[in-house]
Amino acid sequence: MTGVPTTAASRADTLASPLLAIPSPGWSGFEIGPLTIHAYALCIIAGVIAALWLGSIRWRRRGGPAGRVLDVAIWAIPFGFVGGRLYHVFSSPDRYFGPNYDGTGDPIQILYVWNGGLGIWGAIALGAVGAWIGTRRYGYRLTAFGDAVAPGILLAQAIGRWGNWFNQELFGGPTDQPWGLQVDPEHVPSGYAEDTLFHPTFLYESLWNVIGVGVLLLLDRRLRLRRGAMIWAYVAWYTLGRVWIEMMRIDDAQMITLFGTTQRLNVWTSLLLLAIALVMFAVCRVRARRLTQAEADDVWLPGRRAEAEAADHDEPRAVVGTSTDERNDGDADDGSATGGSHAADRG
Repeated sequence: MTGVPTTAASRADTLASPLLAIPSPGWSGFEIGPLTIHAYALCIIAGVIAALWLGSIRWRRRGGPAGRVLDVAIWAIPFGFVGGRLYHVFSSPDRYFGPNYDGTGDPIQILYVWNGGLGIWGAIALGAVGAWIGTRRYGYRLTAFGDAVAPGILLAQAIGRWGNWFNQELFGGPTDQPWGLQVDPEHVPSGYAEDTLFHPTFLYESLWNVIGVGVLLLLDRRLRLRRGAMIWAYVAWYTLGRVWIEMMRIDDAQMITLFGTTQRLNVWTSLLLLAIALVMFAVCRVRARRLTQAEADDVWLPGRRAEAEAADHDEPRAVVGTSTDERNDGDADDGSATGGSHAADRG
């Protein structure tokens, strides 16, 4: 980590008025008996709840059965959590293994997830594996599910970023802007004066993501993003912001030199994924145009809708005041009249 001089002149260049600065939180959690509830974890939980809420609304509007977003999330969230932690350890190994893996780190801290450290790319990669398992289990297209929940994932990231504020981590370099971030002395990086203000990169990314949620929803309303197009639009928006925000950060990170330029691993990863996302967005749009609107909107894997409808009609129902034959006739009439609406509700 590169230090800066701490002379009076340099401090004048990097400090803003404390009355205008973003204060350090002064609180990072609370205790319930022997259990410590960390604010970082609460931010993640709040983000997950927001994502499930928005994703469920969009899934139902797409014709998906109620409750299935949570069912698939039960698979996706644990996978994503493990993937996010693994990517963080891979991209910031010094803390756990020492510089150049010299053995001076503390590997046991890999398990201390409450101290922060989840890499979004690992979370998305393994989370997608979990979502694939869940969607295959229930008979849905992964792309349809991803298109429905992608804006909610971005909303979850916007909320989750506030965990970095509570942990006083992952901030940017010194700034004299009025929104500079105050950091407690024990969190000030080596080489910086204790009263230095830093760029609140957590806030930049949170605002970028909130704006992105609105942009994605507007694009979906105007363009009807289907068959994976929304997923790649989400990746493109997020990586576009992540490139410039990541370049501002001063925390330890794996540095990679490509084309004569040395940058953080996350910068190169974001640039690569941005390029891939733009190409895949165009591909998905072309493929979707070849389908009818009904085909593009279909959330089911081939043949699985019929299975769900059959299972729904086979399910016994108790209707007071009717005979068995009358109940069977009524079920058949309902199914033919509504085009399988019961399957859509309960499948």
